[in-house]
Amino acid sequence: MLAKLVKNLSNLPGWRSNRKIVVIESDDWGSIRMSSSKSYQDLVSAGVTLGKGAGARYNQYDTLASREDLSFLFETLKNVKDKNNNAAKITAVSLSANPDFDKIKESGFENYYYEPFTKTLEKYNRENTFPLWSEGYNSNIFVPEFHGREHLNIQAWLRALQAGDKEALLAFEHGIWGYNRKSGIGFQAAFDLEYAKDLEEQKEIVKDGLRLFEELHGRKAKFFVPPNGPLNNQLEKVAADGGIVYMSSPKIQNEPLGEGNTKKHFRHVGKQNKHKQTYITRNAFFEPSGSSRNEVNRCLAEIELAFKWKKPAVISSHRVNYIGSLDSANRDNNLKQLKELLTTIMKRWPDAEFMTSSELGDIITKHN
Repeated sequence: MLAKLVKNLSNLPGWRSNRKIVVIESDDWGSIRMSSSKSYQDLVSAGVTLGKGAGARYNQYDTLASREDLSFLFETLKNVKDKNNNAAKITAVSLSANPDFDKIKESGFENYYYEPFTKTLEKYNRENTFPLWSEGYNSNIFVPEFHGREHLNIQAWLRALQAGDKEALLAFEHGIWGYNRKSGIGFQAAFDLEYAKDLEEQKEIVKDGLRLFEELHGRKAKFFVPPNGPLNNQLEKVAADGGIVYMSSPKIQNEPLGEGNTKKHFRHVGKQNKHKQTYITRNAFFEPSGSSRNEVNRCLAEIELAFKWKKPAVISSHRVNYIGSLDSANRDNNLKQLKELLTTIMKRWPDAEFMTSSELGDIITKHN
């Protein structure tokens, strides 16, 4: 009962519309995550913790998308149309780069080097997938936006490697970093702030990541979702200077200040910061990978609640749900559920409209 009350209350503040808008935001595209099934088994055998509870699914199933993964996803999206005859669509929140493990090792872990994610695709024999990114964008069903340069807290990772952290070094040898650390901040949280002095380098990472995004995709990103959530708010100005006009944010943001200190901020959909960036907050979840719950019914209930309070339904649905390279059943089962979700949305709300995050942002700012 309390959880239901909280969900209702959290939908009260902010921008409202009679339009039934559905946005699916899918994080992590372009990042390596788990390099191979063998690496997964080797690290499990070595006692490295690769996830707990719902978080275990990322290392078990998530990796670079194959051409087959994208083709099947696109087919599912194209088969469901909204009131405007637009296909369902995904905002592909993506990374511009991954670590260059070979160069980092050659430097004795003293220096950090990265490679554009297109180079990573070549290393994993997936270079034939990038043309599908363009195809998805041109069809307006798979629209990349900015998740950061890497899904990696570079400073914290390098410090661990330089200190001889055994688990960090073992994972490094397998080309990954996203395990559960026994202590310290998580490496996946790219903009968490272990020390305040790291902030200046993070500013350069955001600036460079946005430059690389434009170089890879031929356009500027407009929307920014910080990996895992944490973000010092000084980075918002850097993002704004780089073309970001829409920011994803938790409804309650704990801004990292360094040395374990945080500052709380309250956000709602449509709220603007001092850089004139508009916040977009998520209020629904579709995460069937590794879930024992009925994710379709759960998501439909959250959409219904959003529409009840005249809010857009902004759905979180990570890449891991649509990846079959490590386990094809993961992708195939979840795409069936996605199809069920999308078709049920249109049956229940025939006037629903599918949008990307930036399309929603454009509507919000036009009416604010």
